[in-house]
Amino acid sequence: CSMLFPNKLCSYNESIISKFPIVLRVIKQGPVTVLSLYRQVIGNMTGVNEFIDVLDCLYALRMIEYDDEKEVLRYVA
Repeated sequence: CSMLFPNKLCSYNESIISKFPIVLRVIKQGPVTVLSLYRQVIGNMTGVNEFIDVLDCLYALRMIEYDDEKEVLRYVA
């Protein structure tokens, strides 16, 4: 089950929402490159697609931002 959000077929733990705290924990420590973040959290993901989905959702929720100049992700307080 590889779903974005929990539903009748997918539990919370199988959804990407359960991965938000894992990614945010790293980003809250300070600005981080996408590659560095990927290397730190990929063990908790089903693959690169899930990693990108998590980043997309966190960005859409305005919980993270991307600094084009420095090429890093930042936590938005």
